[in-house]
Formats: sequence, C-alpha cells, structure tokens
Amino acid sequence: MDTYTSLKGKTAVVTGGGSGMGKAAALQLAKQGVQICLVDVDGEALQEAEKEFDGDVISAEVDTTDEQQVKDAFQRAADTFGSVDIVFANAGVNGTVAPIEDLESSEWNKTIEINLNGTFHTVKAAIPHMKENGGSIILTSSVNGTRVFSNFGMSAYSSTKAGQLAFGKMAALELTNYDIRVNVICPGFIETDIGSKTYPKEKELEKVEIPVEYPEGDQPLEGPGEPEQVADLVSFLASDASRHITGTEMFIDGGSSLL
Repeated sequence: MDTYTSLKGKTAVVTGGGSGMGKAAALQLAKQGVQICLVDVDGEALQEAEKEFDGDVISAEVDTTDEQQVKDAFQRAADTFGSVDIVFANAGVNGTVAPIEDLESSEWNKTIEINLNGTFHTVKAAIPHMKENGGSIILTSSVNGTRVFSNFGMSAYSSTKAGQLAFGKMAALELTNYDIRVNVICPGFIETDIGSKTYPKEKELEKVEIPVEYPEGDQPLEGPGEPEQVADLVSFLASDASRHITGTEMFIDGGSSLL
C-alpha cells in the first residue's frame, strides 16, 4: 500500500507557500490528492505558484503577523474544501543579520513578529478547524538556535527558531486532546529564496568571527539540500505513516549540524 494513501481528500494550509520549501511541500501533497490552500505575503509569487498545480488549490495573500488575516485564510480554506487536516507553518525570514550590539530593537522585533508570532497565529487559527477530526501540524524551525549556534549575527533568527521548537512541543502535548499531532522540522541550508528576506550588516559583521575551524566541506552528505527533500519529510509527517509521532523535532541538514 502507498505510504501516503491516507492523504487523499484531505486539505492542507501551507504558509510561505508561494516559493521554496512551502511550494515544494504543497506540490508534493497535491500529487497525493490533498486540496491546497497556499498562504503567502507575496501576491505575485502566489499567482505564479498556483499555475504549477493541477488539482484543487486556492491561495490567500496574508501577512502572518496579522492574526485576523490568518484566521480569515483558514476560514476560507474550510469553507472551500470542507475541512482543514494538515498545516505546514512554514512562513519566515532570516531578517536582519548583525552583531547583537548593532541590532536595532525594531529589527529584532520584526523577526520575532514574522517567525514566532506568525507561527503562533497559524497554529491558533488552525485549532478550531482541526479539533473535531484531528490532523497534523508541521512547523518549520531550523538547525540554527536548536543545534547550531555559530552563525554569528543571527541572534534574532535563532531565538525565534528555538522558540518555535519549544512552542511546538507545548502544542503537541496540549493538542493530543484533539488528536492533533504537532512536529517540528529543522532544515539546514536548503536552496530557497530566503536570501531575499535577509538583511546583513556586512561591515558590522566583520567584527565577529567564528572561533573554530571547520573541516573541508560543510556537511557529511552532499548538499545543499533541495526543497523537494524537505517536501518528502513534510509528506511523511502529514500522513498516517507518522501517526505515532508528535512533539518531535527532525533535523534535515545532510548531517551539517553534527560538525
């Protein structure tokens, strides 16, 4: 039996679904018969992404820092498809990359708002639509802030990723009452367009250096990773094949964070 036959006819809401890992996961879920609601702050990216789908797909231009916009997107998905069964809370940015002393409070807060508050809004909005029939929620964290702490300048980003991991574990335990599973994926370097949402302060970063030397190559397995490899993991966690897994973080980085 196909591992992912349990996905057919279900509905997934994917944030950050206009590109990168979000789009790749949505496309793979759609191939398994999942109805898709793509959510992204970039309306043009959403329009282009929708063209790649053959099955049932809708999109919603949403800023996940706005709680009401997120709630409205989930309501639209439920009204259109009849349910919400899978959530891939993937929207996020690297934000401003700078030494702590050069990072403005406004820059720190913006990264927190998008990455951490946006995740909270997404999970909160999903619960009323999932609590009757259960389902799977997958959060995108990172190796940064969970297993890697040597990427200087990324204190805001790493803090949000650590926060997402803790939040995911808390949600997993709380939502067992509703048969909702919550798991967290922690990608390493994946080839996406997140660089366009990264704002390094190059001059200031010259003052900090990683105080260790790495061996040649940046990971044991050939890399960097591809969005489609992350999509494989998302499909697994969305399906009944992972029905006994919740509150777990899974690293998908080619072993790079072990160095």
